[in-house]
Amino acid sequence: MKKTIFILLLVLSISFTANAADGMISVESQYSVTATAERFEKILNEKGMILFNRINHSKNASKTGIQLRETVLIIFGNPKAGSPLMKCQQSIAIDLPQKALIWKDENNKVWISYNDISYLKNRHHLQGCKKVISKISETLKSITTSVSKE
Repeated sequence: MKKTIFILLLVLSISFTANAADGMISVESQYSVTATAERFEKILNEKGMILFNRINHSKNASKTGIQLRETVLIIFGNPKAGSPLMKCQQSIAIDLPQKALIWKDENNKVWISYNDISYLKNRHHLQGCKKVISKISETLKSITTSVSKE
């Protein structure tokens, strides 16, 4: 019986870990983390979006003696897009503004990762707002494609 419970708990924990990354889109960048972050911010400015913050997790971790591969979080948004989503379902505010994680993996590949708006739609049970959701999805795809490629 103990063995069965242990196996059941193990299976549940494995499936939870596997699902933790669900809802995240990652696009490989041909640039360094720094260059990718700079390109990302430049395109945000060109599109009239707001850059709320840039957090250099690896730099902050090094101050405590912890070494991380390069990891930068960019927090950005546009109230013209986010506010209608919050009007549809206020709980989505926990996931806004948008975030882009720019990071180097163990194989020295650089990635831009962000929350898939469809995942957020399901997470918050958004009804309506199809036009805004579609526009956000297209914008995020456009930004990451422009940033990651020449």
